[in-house]
Amino acid sequence: MRDAGLSLPRNDPRQYDDLAGEWWRPDGAFAMLHWLAQARAALVPPAARPGALLVDLGCGAGLLAPHLAGKGYRHVGVDLTRSALTQAARHGVTVLNGDATAVPLADGCADVVAAGELLEHVPDWRAVVAQACRLLRPGGLLVLDTLNDTALSRLVAVRIAERLPTVPRGIHDPRLFVDDQQLRTECARHGVDLRIRGLRPGVPGLLRWLVRQARGVTTPAGERPRIVPTRSTAVLYQGWGVRGG
Repeated sequence: MRDAGLSLPRNDPRQYDDLAGEWWRPDGAFAMLHWLAQARAALVPPAARPGALLVDLGCGAGLLAPHLAGKGYRHVGVDLTRSALTQAARHGVTVLNGDATAVPLADGCADVVAAGELLEHVPDWRAVVAQACRLLRPGGLLVLDTLNDTALSRLVAVRIAERLPTVPRGIHDPRLFVDDQQLRTECARHGVDLRIRGLRPGVPGLLRWLVRQARGVTTPAGERPRIVPTRSTAVLYQGWGVRGG
């Protein structure tokens, strides 16, 4: 399954259909997306009003949903991949099959917009940012994470990561990686003052997880790697900011 991308161009969305059975395997091809979803959800506060809406752009199979349980949001997920949306719906997400550059929802409808591991997969990330900010109501929160447009990021996320037994080959096109300062500037153009910090998996947990993977041993839920902040944004980074009034 990890080599589903070998017969397709890099970053081809059809890979996600080939890998449909991997989404909810905690030690599968999308394991790191589970860790990142938990870190992203940690930035989302409990809903401040009844009927609060969280729009999850590039929601995939709804990996954010378990980490939002009890926070009081209606969770709407937008994605191109129907096989992923079918799974997201089973986890309580209201799904929309569509492009994150043209979301069929009203201006200012969302209390929170999440865009996790999405911007580095789209040909026009600026258009996605414009949509995300358009959807936010004044005072609404944008949360995101993505890969930086640096030589180190290309080395770590493509050349090294794709040699690991758990990472699908061809899942990223490094030409689409997103410069953090350009992202901050673009968000500011749309009224969101984005704060940014680097992210990485915690080293001890990651090493234990890789050893278990090599041995074919499942990692217990409480011992899976966690994503932790780091000073450097050179590879993976997280952003959050509130839309001004």
